[in-house]
Amino acid sequence: MKQLFLLGLLFCATISSAQVVNVSTKDNDLKLPTLPYYNFGRGVGLTSPDSIFQLNIRFRMQNRVSYIQNEDEDASYDGQIRRLRLRFDGYVGNPKFLYAVQLSFAPGDIGEIEEGENVNIIRDAVVYYRPNETWSFSFGQTKLPGNRQRVNSSGGLQLTDRSINNAKFTIDRDFGFQAHYLNEYTNKFSYNFKGAVSTGEGRNWTKSNDNGVALTGKVEVLPFGAFTKDGAYFEGDIVREEKPKLMLSGGFQQNNHARRTQGQLGEDLFEQRTLKAVFADAILKYNGWAFMTSYLSRTADDPITFNPEDATDFNYVYTGSGFDYQASYLFPTNYEIIGRFSTQKVNKDIEMLAPNVKQYSIGVTKYLWEHAFKLQGEVTLDDLNYFDGSNKKNWYVRFQVEIGI
Repeated sequence: MKQLFLLGLLFCATISSAQVVNVSTKDNDLKLPTLPYYNFGRGVGLTSPDSIFQLNIRFRMQNRVSYIQNEDEDASYDGQIRRLRLRFDGYVGNPKFLYAVQLSFAPGDIGEIEEGENVNIIRDAVVYYRPNETWSFSFGQTKLPGNRQRVNSSGGLQLTDRSINNAKFTIDRDFGFQAHYLNEYTNKFSYNFKGAVSTGEGRNWTKSNDNGVALTGKVEVLPFGAFTKDGAYFEGDIVREEKPKLMLSGGFQQNNHARRTQGQLGEDLFEQRTLKAVFADAILKYNGWAFMTSYLSRTADDPITFNPEDATDFNYVYTGSGFDYQASYLFPTNYEIIGRFSTQKVNKDIEMLAPNVKQYSIGVTKYLWEHAFKLQGEVTLDDLNYFDGSNKKNWYVRFQVEIGI
């Protein structure tokens, strides 16, 4: 925790020495770098007559039904509210001092409630100091500067879920300090630097005091300038970029003495392990076409941990790597076709415990109000290959409605 304390002192010193710089508040759509949620409009906003505070309210939900056919199992269907989110943001006293809160209420967000476990309603609870358009500092619980698909809101996805590699190798929300240095211009070379020091245990962790921290760093490069309407933060070219736009990004995290199988996510390990994650992304958009590719990996020494009271009981860090490839085209009628192919390979240490996977997805989306109101259809096939040479093929068909403000 020493690193957290030192960064906190640096954060306070920065605030006390910063010059007063005006920050534009011409509308209530606050662009917070760790919260790049897709916003078509501005939500419902309230600003006090003396402009001392501002409150914006937004919601969104995803309703879905799926037909599922797993090999060697009876076919079934699943209907659920996949996500139901409520978000508040604004400022207090001065537009340079911002806040954001996001709550989740759907069972798939909260997870199964177990005795002695926290109820995971709180997704984000974070305060910001933004002295100018370049620097942003935050303290609290929110998304880390991770891989592109994780940083994007689930409301800004083209398919109904993120990829299998994002599910296994992503770094997720965490509590700590972040600093972002942003240099984005419309039609010239741009770049961003982002860093974080966090607990490493994920959101709403209170089981035990911590003896390790997670260190995260990320670089983003935009050779042809920024995307229109922050288009790097949602999938698909729904704004039809008039000129090619490209983002290249890469990052690294070392999660020291992690307690969970996937760092900020997963089940509890019987012994702590230090995890290292690498991620890289490329996004290209032009005239309705969009292409994205990603690489994610996680490594750990001696990833398998055993119950000291029962040698037959064990858990392990999910180590391995994977690639995602995604392409789409948006027709003038606002129908979009999407294809994604993912490969995932586990490391040798756990190859007898988890399969290698290939995933194929095809989707069709009808945008009624950009990403804020859309209808989505998807067919996905998972091809699982096990260490003993066996193979399973699972697939599903899904329909989903997304709506929000």
